[in-house]
Amino acid sequence: MKDLLEYIIKAIVAEPDAVKITEENSDEGLLFKLEVADDDKGRVIGRQGRVAQALRTLLRVKAAKEDTRVRLEIL
Repeated sequence: MKDLLEYIIKAIVAEPDAVKITEENSDEGLLFKLEVADDDKGRVIGRQGRVAQALRTLLRVKAAKEDTRVRLEIL
């Protein structure tokens, strides 16, 4: 799941080397913390949060197939 997220984010941003994804396991499921360059935050969030919402939807679908829960935080 982390590989999928990393692949998509690096295709969106202007500085793919600045992408950092941290994965944490908890009782509630997986938590992905995404850090990108300040100039790329707008690209990752998108207008009215549409890109971020689409990313969260893709992660939820992938997590449902693996029978777990997932959250995405953009830092």
